[in-house]
Amino acid sequence: MLHDLAAWEQADLVRTGELAATELLEHYLTRIAAENERLNAFYYIDAEAARAAARSVDDTVAAGTDPGPWAGVPIAIKELEDVATWPSEQGSLLFAGNVATADSTQVARLRTAGAVLVGKTTSPELGAVAFTRTKLHGVTRNPWHTDRTPGGSSGGSAAAVAAGLVPIASASDGGGSIRIPASYSGLFGLKPTFGRIPTGPETPSFTNTSVLGCEARTVRDSARWLDVVAGADGRSYLSLPAPGQAYEARLGTLDLTGLRAVWSPDLGYAVVDPEVAQVTEEAALALARVAGLELVDRSVTIRDPGAAWSVLGAADACRELGFAYPDRLDELTSVVRAGLEWAMQAHVRELGRAMEVRQALIEAVATVFDDVDILLTPATPNTAFAAEGPMPTEIAGRPVPPTMSAAFTIPFNLTGNAAASVPVGFDSAGLPVGLQIVCRRLEEDRVLELSHILERERPWPQLAGDPEPD
Repeated sequence: MLHDLAAWEQADLVRTGELAATELLEHYLTRIAAENERLNAFYYIDAEAARAAARSVDDTVAAGTDPGPWAGVPIAIKELEDVATWPSEQGSLLFAGNVATADSTQVARLRTAGAVLVGKTTSPELGAVAFTRTKLHGVTRNPWHTDRTPGGSSGGSAAAVAAGLVPIASASDGGGSIRIPASYSGLFGLKPTFGRIPTGPETPSFTNTSVLGCEARTVRDSARWLDVVAGADGRSYLSLPAPGQAYEARLGTLDLTGLRAVWSPDLGYAVVDPEVAQVTEEAALALARVAGLELVDRSVTIRDPGAAWSVLGAADACRELGFAYPDRLDELTSVVRAGLEWAMQAHVRELGRAMEVRQALIEAVATVFDDVDILLTPATPNTAFAAEGPMPTEIAGRPVPPTMSAAFTIPFNLTGNAAASVPVGFDSAGLPVGLQIVCRRLEEDRVLELSHILERERPWPQLAGDPEPD
């Protein structure tokens, strides 16, 4: 079946004329029509615009011109990212009916690369939590187990890709929102270095933690995505120059032998489900062995930055939602409401303290990478929880704060490191488990290569419900 092919394979077939973009699109529109009611991964479909784009790709191929690296591939866009003329509602009743007037930089680059944009996927309100349920769009479900969440905030994108409703989808990650859904949904999710992909236009932020990217089934798909969308944009003043390398072309070429790696089961503070700990440690040891890494016996102990991250996020919530305080609080979901109420009454000194915690974390993580080249951890402390939420307040029988679901991801949003969640197995309930690979800033090539090694040595199911490959 067409949906069994990786996204890059589909694009290459369209580019050579072996597969029509219109045929590929209709295949996925049929799948969306059959499965979306069960999963609620999409809240908006623009079939006619997608059909027009697919016809244009086929005409380009027929004329002997290459449409680009994503030729004819149906791609979904996360709710929090703008597509001109499509809804821009942020998963919130406060913005219901809003329509985007321009494409984000990432979306514009995908269009130029020949992608066929299909529709928008669901996200929690303003991307604030690790499960996808809103007053505006309802509950989104994990195709591996529909009573569980696909994660958040890129939950709709993860559900759509894991179920084969599209081969790849856009995502963003301000505290784990690419890696958590990837871990919960059996996907590959790369969080690039902050600034690698421009976040503009019009995305001012106090926190500077959120990055764009994708939810993907294969490492090569993610590498191609990064090749297309990375590089500076003058409207995003913190964006980085083009990396000067082709990530996809370099896969399989980096010799990582002798690099120093450390396995940390908890970063010194996380509470982890025993099954998750066992599956990820075994995978980490296997990766070190097959990649020829030197596994260093070193403790990694950092201070839990969850509270500081929350304070920084509240400052952005105040900027974005201050107009709704106090008269429209009842339109917000509980977590967003609580954050806004706190932020509107907080003192600026709280922001200063959070910034101090962040700087201390940056220095602590930099010290780790003075000694090693690679940090390996679980991607999440637990597997997917109830689709309706709330976020767990207990893991392994121990009480935890709501931010514990992002214990392994939040630190590297605050530091800006490149990191990814890689599928490495399942718990006893059949729910996916992810291993996190962290490297220094700007070292996406190493993260991708290590992930590619795992993918080759320990292949994972490509779609929810597929058996584990031999």
